[in-house]
Amino acid sequence: MASSEAIPKKYKAIVYDKPGTISTKIEELDMPEPGPGEVLINLTHSGVCHSDMGVMMNSWAMLPFPTQPGQVGGHEGVGKIVKMGPGTQQAGVKEGQRVGIKWMAGICEACEACRAGHDAMCFSGKISGYYTPGTFQQYVLSPANYVTPIPDGLDSASAAPMLCAGVTVYSALRKSAAESGNWVAILGAGGGLGHLAVQFSARAIGHRVIGIDHSSKKDLVLSSGAEHFVPIDGTDSVADAVKALTGGLGAHAVLVLTANNAAYASCVELLRFGGRVCVVGIPEGEPVPIASALPQVLVAKAISIHGIAVGNRREAIETLEFAARGIVKTHYRVEKMEKLTDVFREMWEGKLKGRVVLDLES
Repeated sequence: MASSEAIPKKYKAIVYDKPGTISTKIEELDMPEPGPGEVLINLTHSGVCHSDMGVMMNSWAMLPFPTQPGQVGGHEGVGKIVKMGPGTQQAGVKEGQRVGIKWMAGICEACEACRAGHDAMCFSGKISGYYTPGTFQQYVLSPANYVTPIPDGLDSASAAPMLCAGVTVYSALRKSAAESGNWVAILGAGGGLGHLAVQFSARAIGHRVIGIDHSSKKDLVLSSGAEHFVPIDGTDSVADAVKALTGGLGAHAVLVLTANNAAYASCVELLRFGGRVCVVGIPEGEPVPIASALPQVLVAKAISIHGIAVGNRREAIETLEFAARGIVKTHYRVEKMEKLTDVFREMWEGKLKGRVVLDLES
């Protein structure tokens, strides 16, 4: 455990130096001092999420402001608390404890959204890595009451992707209304979110999973627990393939975990009567409507569409507990800080399998 005397005056951080392009730069920043209600965390690992690329590239029309040069990105950070600010003694954390930082860096806890448990909808919430310093750095400040404890026995590199990818798909599956034994179709099943969703769905909840993705990701999807795999390349109709596997009826729930507009063009057609589409992946550029989501279709088949933006604090803790028990495991590789630009290029080209975790100590 680092003491306050051992904390350096400078530390390394990765910034978006040219927002709108795939470009990052390592800089040295001055060490911050935790204010009232804050803790200083020495981060050792950070996951790399597709959302980070959306923020860096200014490709999300939903965000109100363009990303500023010098922004420290990242929102899946794990490290140890090395200094406590004033008024943090009752926050339930202590110096030396491993904790995680999520997509929402902090919430107000007072608005209607917070009181309803919709953390990501907080009217005054701060997003980690977007106009708030993120987790692509060695030290970061965080509200003491909003960090997530990391269970003993779960290593930090494995824990990092669970703080966004893991909790997001876990929350989506909870909201899908699909029961054990139901059919769940997952679009983008071989991606960073998808391969975790397959594991949660098949191994933790007991769904019958149909993984849908590019043929190059078949082995990852099936090894994660999917009962069937449908390749988007070489399949004339994904909807027909899903119906054929489900007795002609379709899936009870569909999770869209990709930013690909083609996935949204087919998602409603994969459902049976009373089914639910869970929307997670956000396409780049201008928003597009969900194809086939016509009022007459929704009414005639009693279909619903549900949007999910990460999870709340309770779901984050439950997600990490599943990971600590070995029920869900992230397929990832570890890279050094200076490799982040290359990782984003790989992600942009659609070649990335599973997740990448940055070693912030290297």
